[in-house]
Amino acid sequence: MSARRPDRLGGRAAVVGIGATEFSKDSGRSELTLAAEAVRAALDDAGIAPAEVDGLVTFTMDTSPEITVAQACGIGELTFFSRVHYGGGAACATVQQATLAVATGVAEVVVCYRAFNERSGRRFGSGVQHREPSAEGAALGWSLPFGLLTPASWVAMAAQRYLHTYGLTPEVFGQVAVVDRRHAATNPAAYFHGKPVTLDDHAASRWIVEPLRLLDCCQETDGGQAIVVTSVERARDLPRPPVVITAAAQGSGRAQEQMTSFYRDDLSGLPEMGRGRAAAVERQRTDPRGHRCGRPL
Repeated sequence: MSARRPDRLGGRAAVVGIGATEFSKDSGRSELTLAAEAVRAALDDAGIAPAEVDGLVTFTMDTSPEITVAQACGIGELTFFSRVHYGGGAACATVQQATLAVATGVAEVVVCYRAFNERSGRRFGSGVQHREPSAEGAALGWSLPFGLLTPASWVAMAAQRYLHTYGLTPEVFGQVAVVDRRHAATNPAAYFHGKPVTLDDHAASRWIVEPLRLLDCCQETDGGQAIVVTSVERARDLPRPPVVITAAAQGSGRAQEQMTSFYRDDLSGLPEMGRGRAAAVERQRTDPRGHRCGRPL
């Protein structure tokens, strides 16, 4: 591995505002409307006017283009706009993109957003839908004919191998689901606010794709969220205490596919998670035992 360049990212940018719509099973609104509502809410929270925004970042799968969101929110000229690939895993990376833009002076105020009618509109849990021919579609063609039609089914293959390799049972996944839900249920805006689950609830939930149960999978809901990133210097003049971004990283491993890989010698792990974690810890230069890792969606 080549020597890494000195990190010039950490401590230069901060999250200064967050915003979200309500989360529901049927928003009754377009995804553009949800995006605009979330962006405006985040800007209001930050105390920043739309005209001050000069950067936008979202997902490649988002249906609301940056320039359209800018028009809907009263945002003027943009000096930076970017999209990050690969579904739910793109959320953290949008913050990295915004931080890079702010830290290098490409933009001064960047908003990351995502809006999706995932329950009333396109549902990933319903299987792969019609799409135009593409390289991505061709890659999926090796697994779709065998019934691997949803994100849960892709991950289930790796999960099954994980259990086999380490001599475990699906109940171990319940530990993760219970802890995740316990924390999520404390958010007043959450769809299941105040409704944690138990290990018994997990064990009683139906199979989605063995060894994954309903409570192992993310909820499909409608809604939008946004965050505002700006420089730490600008953050000092804003009404709310900022959250300084000390490190960010992405990671991709050899022979990686979208959420796992069926072509590696070992299917029981996700080495790209380790690559991203190691890079982030190195950039922050702290003990990795003091950090918690996210999980792919």
